Amino acid sequence: MYPILFRFPEWFPFLGGEPITTFGVMMLLAFLTAGYVLKAEMLRMGYDAEKAWDLLFMGVIGGVVGARLYYVLLNYPRLVEDPAGMLFSRGGMVWYGGFALAAGLVLWRARKLKLPMGRITDASAPALALAYGVGRIGCFLVGDDYGRPTDSWVGVAFPNGTPPSTADAISGQFGITVDPALVEQYGQVLPVHPTQLYETGISTLVFFVLWTLRRHQHHAGWLFMVWLACAGAERFVVEIFRAKDDRFFGVLTLAQVISLMLVGVGVVWMAKLRREKGATAA
Repeated sequence: MYPILFRFPEWFPFLGGEPITTFGVMMLLAFLTAGYVLKAEMLRMGYDAEKAWDLLFMGVIGGVVGARLYYVLLNYPRLVEDPAGMLFSRGGMVWYGGFALAAGLVLWRARKLKLPMGRITDASAPALALAYGVGRIGCFLVGDDYGRPTDSWVGVAFPNGTPPSTADAISGQFGITVDPALVEQYGQVLPVHPTQLYETGISTLVFFVLWTLRRHQHHAGWLFMVWLACAGAERFVVEIFRAKDDRFFGVLTLAQVISLMLVGVGVVWMAKLRREKGATAA
């Protein structure tokens, strides 16, 4: 894959020799995507579209800090061993942590701007779906968050991944038993499920569904709950194929447990916010 896009020349002030990673670039594009989609929806709803960038700024801060904090807490033993390395290393971000803190900050900012919570969350739903898909391309390019070994046609090898998709790394870091037949067939570097692309594809499909439903006639907040349920279901399914070492709940990963909770919340509130035909548009 392509973890590093380019490096600044050594003579460049302050940043000489520092890399620009494909993950960083795609994360920037994900936030910009969210901002433009949110701005378009706020404009359609009749609100000051420029306030979308205020909300986006809160989303960036909360997304980055929350994702990092979640990763640090999830890897607490490593934090104890090397606090500075864990806190200031480039890698290590978890979506659910970023989403939780970003959602809190965005809602706080929306309240300060006197924007209606329900309608703003509805405007955010398509933006979140599409931005998530863009961000997962970054994970693919750096070889992170890939799946279990496979000999199917979809398999992709990550020799320079984080970690590389080698038999030793997959069994040692993720506790997955590797079929010796795969090692015999492919060698140490194994093809794995490109779960990052699975998420990109499904999230893009969810975006189109939400974009079609955005003029719904239910109570404000209904579309956001549709996204929440879809996002939880998508992540639950993809986790089945992921190479993970956090299956603290039997066969379920921590992300799957959280996903089930989000699906439950989304479905319950979708039912509560559903309007009968003939109601005014949201």
